[in-house]
Amino acid sequence: MTIARRKQLRLDVTPYYHCVTRCVRRAFICGRDELTKRNFNHRKEWIEKRLLLLSEVFCIDIASYAILSNHYHVVLHVDQQRAESLSDLEVIARWHRLYKGPNVIKKYLSEGPLTELEIETVRQTVAQWREQLTNISRYMGNLNESIARRANKEDDCTGKFWESRFKLQAILDLKALLRTLCYVDLNPVRAKVAKTPETSLHTAVRRRLRLKGAGLMPFVSKASKRIRPDDLPIKEIPITLKDYLALLDFTGKVIRHDKRGFIEQKTPSIFKRMGYTFENWKNFQSSPNKMYRADGNPASIKAYCQAIGQKWIWHAVS
Repeated sequence: MTIARRKQLRLDVTPYYHCVTRCVRRAFICGRDELTKRNFNHRKEWIEKRLLLLSEVFCIDIASYAILSNHYHVVLHVDQQRAESLSDLEVIARWHRLYKGPNVIKKYLSEGPLTELEIETVRQTVAQWREQLTNISRYMGNLNESIARRANKEDDCTGKFWESRFKLQAILDLKALLRTLCYVDLNPVRAKVAKTPETSLHTAVRRRLRLKGAGLMPFVSKASKRIRPDDLPIKEIPITLKDYLALLDFTGKVIRHDKRGFIEQKTPSIFKRMGYTFENWKNFQSSPNKMYRADGNPASIKAYCQAIGQKWIWHAVS
């Protein structure tokens, strides 16, 4: 059953969301088109650069992303506190990097005399823009529209570039977050596009290794004494990058019968600290190859259902 996007996006329940967008007819129009023999790999760079630009403008962090030839994944974290802490001038400056504003905003910036009605208009406009800076639908809409327009101009054509609106999955606890990050970062490996995560192009894991994660939500610098799997991090992902990479390699080592690719690496040390074994993490990772509406433990899923006004939803269970 379809649920309105505004109901699915419940920031009072979780600030983390996994978004997926596919090309129309799942065609390889961001990669090599076997029918026309044209190569569109440069469009992956378009998407990557636009993602990073939007993370600078919006108060939305990128936890992970992977861009393939016919679809892309991105894991987003909405930072409402950052949006609330911005001054009016900072909100206007961010908004103007992407959009034009009404003339009254220009008048306000030039410090010209304003009437009471104009002052109220400025106040309401800035309040709307501040709210939009935490809006994932606006974020994804800007990303997909800009890429579609640019690709259609390059192809000298019109029509849909993306198959539909982006798919959305709520991430409700830390365990679900780690699973989703591994799933996204291993996407090129599972699709047999790359042999290892570090050799996969246009992914967050490669950016973390090559550019020290510039523009991405950071991992903690020091390992915490205890990781609570039911908690969600606010500012940093609460494991070190070293531990996460070990976890990623270990997860990629598991052979999935519904996926073509896998990697072979040593068992990571993170499982001693998190209390996982090979078998329970393997079972945890081997959930059906389907993007459910939410991912988390039973209690968090129940709370999410109540928040969006649903008696039940299809979901993955941590």
